[in-house]
Amino acid sequence: MDFGSLITAMVTPFDGDDQVDEVALKSLVDHLIDTGTTSILACGTTGESPTLTHEEKLKLFTATLEAVDGRVPVMAGTGTNSTKQSIEFTKEVASLGVDGILLVSPYYNKPTQEGLYEHFAAITGSVSLPVMIYNVPGRTSVNIEVDTVLRLAQIPNIFAIKEASGQFTQISHIAAEKPDDFLLYSGDDKFTIPMLSLGAAGVVSVASHVVGAEIRQMMECFWQGDHAEAALWSARLLPIFEGLFASASPAPVKAALELIGQQVGPVRQPLMPISDALLQHLRALLNRLGKCE
Repeated sequence: MDFGSLITAMVTPFDGDDQVDEVALKSLVDHLIDTGTTSILACGTTGESPTLTHEEKLKLFTATLEAVDGRVPVMAGTGTNSTKQSIEFTKEVASLGVDGILLVSPYYNKPTQEGLYEHFAAITGSVSLPVMIYNVPGRTSVNIEVDTVLRLAQIPNIFAIKEASGQFTQISHIAAEKPDDFLLYSGDDKFTIPMLSLGAAGVVSVASHVVGAEIRQMMECFWQGDHAEAALWSARLLPIFEGLFASASPAPVKAALELIGQQVGPVRQPLMPISDALLQHLRALLNRLGKCE
């Protein structure tokens, strides 16, 4: 399965009753595919997975598969900080027909490196789907170290890592020592070009909700050897990359989607709407890119 270079970590649209909005979801999926998304990740952190119930997650995966209708692969975020629960949930989600699984490192309970390896190995061994592991120590309080990543890369259906540690010495070692068929993805939009220079396959993106075509253009310039133009694109897009994380995600990107005419509803508590000042800042950034309606 080829997940491509631009995997969008999709927001979860909610309606006025705080329920998953399947109509808005269909519109959002169409928008993402039309603007260059090569795979859709449902129920990641950007999808507000911590606030979704078990039943809502299953509903979200089913609705996403129906909305995508085979046009791009669908990846499902199923990782939790319980190995047993993650195994049971991943097997249940696999039966829905998703194309791949994202497993975030266990959060809060701070396992050892051996614990991380056994956690990922056990979940991955319970299904036959391709699995991407996700390293984001800023949220989980645990880093998947290089040696552990390289061990996990030997497991046949672990095909990639989404790296959002921001630790470029670590990322460079992974890039240098990983097997050729194990893919490295940037987990942070602003580091896409630096990570492509290390051989990354692409980005698992939040900003692609609003600048997907531009991110694709940026990466194409890099791969075509026009590194100066790729760098210009990266600089041009940096303000929106940073603006979308100027408050707790995904509140800014949901607000930005509303500004470009994609109705996705509010965030769920404990997250809160962004400030008026940040809203106006995002509006100005999007206006500069010709994005606001």
